[in-house]
Amino acid sequence: MNRRDALGALASTGVLAYIPEGANGMKYRKFGRADDKVSIIGLGGHHIGRPQDPNEGIRIIRSALDRGMNFLDNCWDYHNGESERRMGNALRDGYRQKAFLMTKFDGRTKTSTAQQIDESLRRLQTDHLDLIQYHENIRMEDPDRFFAPEGPLEALLVAKKAGKIRYIGFTGHKDPAVHLRMLEVAMAQGFQFDACQMPLNVMDAHFRSFGHQVLPSLVKQGIAVLGMKPLGDGNVLKSGKVTAAECLQYAMSLPTSVVITGCESMQRLDQAIEIANAFRPMTPTETTALLSKTKEVALSGKFEPFKTTATFDGTAQNPHWMG
Repeated sequence: MNRRDALGALASTGVLAYIPEGANGMKYRKFGRADDKVSIIGLGGHHIGRPQDPNEGIRIIRSALDRGMNFLDNCWDYHNGESERRMGNALRDGYRQKAFLMTKFDGRTKTSTAQQIDESLRRLQTDHLDLIQYHENIRMEDPDRFFAPEGPLEALLVAKKAGKIRYIGFTGHKDPAVHLRMLEVAMAQGFQFDACQMPLNVMDAHFRSFGHQVLPSLVKQGIAVLGMKPLGDGNVLKSGKVTAAECLQYAMSLPTSVVITGCESMQRLDQAIEIANAFRPMTPTETTALLSKTKEVALSGKFEPFKTTATFDGTAQNPHWMG
């Protein structure tokens, strides 16, 4: 299935279609097979921990929720838990009910996974997570670790039965081959993920492409597609070939449930919401023209360092996180 076929398949299921809701202008899509609706653009958790003033992070989160951006991304390890703590404080006073709340865990054992789930719940000041994801599926052995006896899946199923989590997914930024192996192992185990998070951007289309290699399988299985790194933490813009608006418009035009972008300032948040509210899917002609501008510079992987270097591999730099 190529990109055009994937778009057509998703459009035929109604998942690609978006639905304006309320007066905020935000658009929403179905969360994969589920009936939940998530905003077409979501708030990245790592960037929430970057402002020096914690209150600025809280202000960004609440402003996003007030304007209809309901998908919140986070991770147990972001800024040693500070991103989750800020998000937990922001979700007080009725804001939790506005959010589709996701976080990730690093554990590779049942015990470490269970501990990280409970720590995240305490920091986020909630009794349940809408989605939790196996973080950094970046090694070929990570799928085996997930399904191993006394492994993470056992802890996740216990937590789900207890009402602590609703949906289960996995993430990764290194190589589409590892994502495909996770899907293959899951199928062999008779398990189906609810969501999958991966880089989708104008450079990925040409280099070690998650969009070409993994996206069609997710669409076929009805797994919610969570696009991340649409600007590559700013690295894509350093190419000088595209604008932030073009990057977000391209990613949102793919068959995603949500595109997660980092907003460490109100200015960045305003920009993201403005682009999302004005969004319309790019035509094939527009997409071809845009990708032609990035093809030559994308082929080395220079502008996707999360694929080509260890800079973004938190679990590799901190193996104790995996338990």
